[in-house]
Amino acid sequence: MAIYITKYGDTADYITWKYYGRQDQQTVEQVLQANPGLADRGPTLPPNVRVNLPELFKPVAVDGPTLWT
Repeated sequence: MAIYITKYGDTADYITWKYYGRQDQQTVEQVLQANPGLADRGPTLPPNVRVNLPELFKPVAVDGPTLWT
């Protein structure tokens, strides 16, 4: 797990875009889940907040038929 230290003006979606190269809802939610209380700090995070950047959950690709096909 990587660590990011916030700078003035950082937001959770900016951090995910900067680190993961995307800022979709699923990515932001995973970062927020890895950092309890981070969302309570508001949309713009204060400087010098330690943010844990987890390995993202990736859906497993299934070859062949599944229950839903």
